[in-house]
Amino acid sequence: MARTCLHLTSSALLFLTALICYNLFAVDAKLHHRRPMLLPLQLSSRNHSQQRHLDNIRRHLLQPELSPSTPNARMRLYDDLLSNGYYTTRLWIGTPPQEFALIVDTGSTVTYVPCSSCAHCGKHQDPRFQPDLSETYQPVKCNPSCNCDDEQKQCTYDRRYAEMSSSSGVLGEDVISFGNESELVPQRAVFGCENRETGDLYSQRADGIMGLGRGQLSIMDQLVDKNVIGDSFSLCYGGMDVGGGVMVLGNITPPPEMVFSHSDPFRSPYYNIELKEMHVAGKRLKLPAGVFDGRHGTVLDSGTTYAYLPKDAFVAFKDALLREVHFLKRVRGPDPNFDDICVSGAGRDVTQLSKIFPEVEMVFNNGNKLLLSPENYLFQHTKLSGAYCLGIFPNTESTTLLGGILVRNTLVTYDRGNDRIGFLKTNCSELWRRVQSSGAPAPAPLVSQSNDTNREIPLPPTPSASPPNVLPGSFHIGLITFDMSISTNDSKLKLNFKELGELISKELEVDNSQVRLLNVTSKGNEYLVRWGIFPASSANYISNSTALSIILRLRDHHMQFPERFGNYKLVEWNAEPQRKSSWWRHHYLAVVLGFIATLSLSAIGIWLVLRFRRKSITAYEPVASPIPEQELQRLQS
Repeated sequence: MARTCLHLTSSALLFLTALICYNLFAVDAKLHHRRPMLLPLQLSSRNHSQQRHLDNIRRHLLQPELSPSTPNARMRLYDDLLSNGYYTTRLWIGTPPQEFALIVDTGSTVTYVPCSSCAHCGKHQDPRFQPDLSETYQPVKCNPSCNCDDEQKQCTYDRRYAEMSSSSGVLGEDVISFGNESELVPQRAVFGCENRETGDLYSQRADGIMGLGRGQLSIMDQLVDKNVIGDSFSLCYGGMDVGGGVMVLGNITPPPEMVFSHSDPFRSPYYNIELKEMHVAGKRLKLPAGVFDGRHGTVLDSGTTYAYLPKDAFVAFKDALLREVHFLKRVRGPDPNFDDICVSGAGRDVTQLSKIFPEVEMVFNNGNKLLLSPENYLFQHTKLSGAYCLGIFPNTESTTLLGGILVRNTLVTYDRGNDRIGFLKTNCSELWRRVQSSGAPAPAPLVSQSNDTNREIPLPPTPSASPPNVLPGSFHIGLITFDMSISTNDSKLKLNFKELGELISKELEVDNSQVRLLNVTSKGNEYLVRWGIFPASSANYISNSTALSIILRLRDHHMQFPERFGNYKLVEWNAEPQRKSSWWRHHYLAVVLGFIATLSLSAIGIWLVLRFRRKSITAYEPVASPIPEQELQRLQS
C-alpha cells in the first residue's frame, strides 16, 4: 500500500511538471515567431582623417545676455572611436522628423546630410533627407552673401577635406530636433542637403557631418545668434574599452577641478590651445621652445581619430615612452600598410595599463597641466591579445593636431564666449547618466526666421517622446524581450554571454538577475541572441516608468559595448503585459504541497494501521495450538 501511494505521488508531480513545462514552451514558441526589425546600433568604416579645412571667415562672437534658465541641448554620443574613426550623435530634421547619424566634428562648419536628389551619394545608415516630405522645409534663396547654383535660385556649399574627400550641395532651412533627452526645444537652422560626396564621406556608414566649428553656417553659431544657448559646448568621449559619451550644446558650470588653456579665435579658425611642454614619467621632453606653436598651433579636432605631433616632438615622445616600457616586446602593427609602434605583454585588462605605461603631462602656457592616461595615447592591437600600439604619429607640417584619442574619458568644454578650453578627467560613459534630462519641456510654436513669411510654424513632436510599440492603457509589464544580431571579425572568437548580459544590465540600468539569456543561434561568426528583461526578484512586474526607460534606450540605440564584441544590431523588441494567472496557476504550488502532504499523511496512517494489526495477529494463540514440551511437563508435575 505504501508503494502504491508513493507511485501516485510521483505521477502527480510528473503531471504537474509537464503542465508547467508546456506553458513555458508555449511562451517561448510565441517569442520565436516574431518578425525582426533591424535597427543598426554600431557604425562601421574607419575614418583616417587628419585635418579638416574650415571657412576662412573668423569672427569673435560677443556673449549675449542670457536668461539664467537658458536650456542646453544634451545629446548622446555613439560608437567606439578606433573601430569607426569617429563619434556620432543623432539629429532629427524636418516635420515630421527624419533621423540621421552625424559625425561630431569640431573641425567643420557646415552640418549636412544626403539629399533625396543626390546624384552621387553612398549608402549610409539612414534614408536620405526628403525635403518634399517636410512641412517646414524652405530652400535658402540665392543672395549676395552666398554662392549660388547654376540657375541662380538657391545657395550652395562646397567642402573639401585633407584626406581628399568632399561634399557639395544646396542649403536649406528646416526645424532641427535634438532628441528627447534635450532641454532645448527644436529650432530652425540652415543645413546642407548633399548632391554629391566623394572619398571617405561616400564610403562611411554615418549619414553626414554635424559642424561645430566657428563660422556662419555652424550649428553652434546659429543657435548662439538666436540667443537660445550660451556660447559654449562640451564633449566627453568614452574610454578605451567602452565607447559612447555625451555632448552638451550650451553653457555648463565648470567643475572646480577643470583646467583651462587660452584659445585664440583670431589666430586660426580651428579650436586651438596653448601647449608649452610635454612630460613623460615626470621628465620634460627636451624640445626647442615654441615647437607646439607652429602654423595653427595646437589644434583640437574631434573628427580626427589619432594625435599628430611635429616630427621633433614625436621622436622625443616615442623614445621617452619606449625607454619606460623597455621590458615589453616590440611587435608588428595590425595593418602591414602602416609602420605602427606596438608592444606586447601588457595584459588584457585595460584598467591596469597605468601600472605599466607611464603618465604623460601636457603643460599649458599658463602653467596648468593635463594628465594623460595610457588610454589617451594608446590603442589596442586588433590581432594580438595584450598588445597595444602608439596612437600618436608624426605630422607632415608644424601644426600639432589632437584627435579624439587624446581626450578619452575627458570632459572638454569649448568655452567660446571666454576664449578658453577646459579639460577634466572623468568617466564619460557614467557622465551621460548624470547629465540626462528628465521631464524636458514640451516643444512650443516657433516663428519662422525666413524673410518670405511670418506665419507660425508648429514644431514637430519630440522625436523620441513615445515608442510606437508601447502597449496603450494602464497595464503591468511582465516581460521585455529583444534580439541582438552580433557579427564578429574573428570566427574563432567565443562570445562571453555572461559578461555581455552584465553589460546589458548596466546599460539598461537594471539588476543583473533581471537580464536572462533566452536563446542563441549561430552560423559561422554570426550570432542571433535573444534576451529577456524580467521583473526584479522582489516585484511581480516591471513598472511603467522603468519599462519606458528600457524601451527608449533600446529603440534609440543607447546601448554601447566594448569593441571586442564586434558589430551588433538590435532586432525588434517587444513588451508583454503581466499575465493574469488563473486561480489554479496562482495557487498551484500550495495545492501540490497540500496534495503531497495529504498523501504522505494517509500513507503513514495506513502503514501504522497495518503494523498494529500485524502485531495483534502475532500475539494471538488459537485454542487448538500445540503446547510446548517444557510447559506440558510443568503442568503434569
